[in-house]
Amino acid sequence: MHLLNVIFAFFWVVSASAATKDKQILIVVTNHGEMGDTGAPTGYFLSEVSHPWHVFTEAGYRVDFASPLGGFAPMDPKSFDLEDPVNRIFWDTLAVVESVTNTLNLDEVDTDNYEAIFLAGGHGTMWDFAQSRSVVERVAQIYQQGGIVGAVCHGPTALLNVKLSGGRHLLDGKRVTGFTNDEEAAVKLTEIVPFLLESEMQSKGAIFVAAKNFKPNVVVDQRLVTGQNPASATAAAEAIVQLLSE
Repeated sequence: MHLLNVIFAFFWVVSASAATKDKQILIVVTNHGEMGDTGAPTGYFLSEVSHPWHVFTEAGYRVDFASPLGGFAPMDPKSFDLEDPVNRIFWDTLAVVESVTNTLNLDEVDTDNYEAIFLAGGHGTMWDFAQSRSVVERVAQIYQQGGIVGAVCHGPTALLNVKLSGGRHLLDGKRVTGFTNDEEAAVKLTEIVPFLLESEMQSKGAIFVAAKNFKPNVVVDQRLVTGQNPASATAAAEAIVQLLSE
């Protein structure tokens, strides 16, 4: 571990322990580790966790990691890029790696502790986020108590079945983005994933805003922040921090 990373890890632990109760953000990751019935591994996408974590902690927020089932959260091995300096800092911070590897169970999370929830992507989310009662409930709770809901890439699958207290879909009439149908085709997974995220979001009444494939794109609509792809993770987190400061 490089000296710089050791120093960063020390200050992360100190700042996390000093963070006040009302300065917490929850990052949610998938428990699903297989790409359909192909046998290919998947999971959460590392930079969609590490980059938001870095933005949030640099802004003074404590970050907790949770998943639909709790416990082990698989990482998509294709995303394990330690040439990315933020990924390197994240992976060299032992306490953080332990937290994201052994996550909190969403059923046991008290949403009153969090100002925002951030739903990280990775193809694994396509098989568990939308179907998870705990994911849907926690998103709705945090949004309705005045918190910020953020999601990036395939993370917006968590929003598909979220209804607010009046029965209206959270996505209905909202400007949003996420991994596009064209991007899914570009990575040759259209026939593998259980649904196409862009199409499903539109079916819930969302106004889908797409940019060019794999280019950064963040859409903010009131207290809902969405990013299109891995390249959008940092900007999505920065938008959340900005909203929290207002």
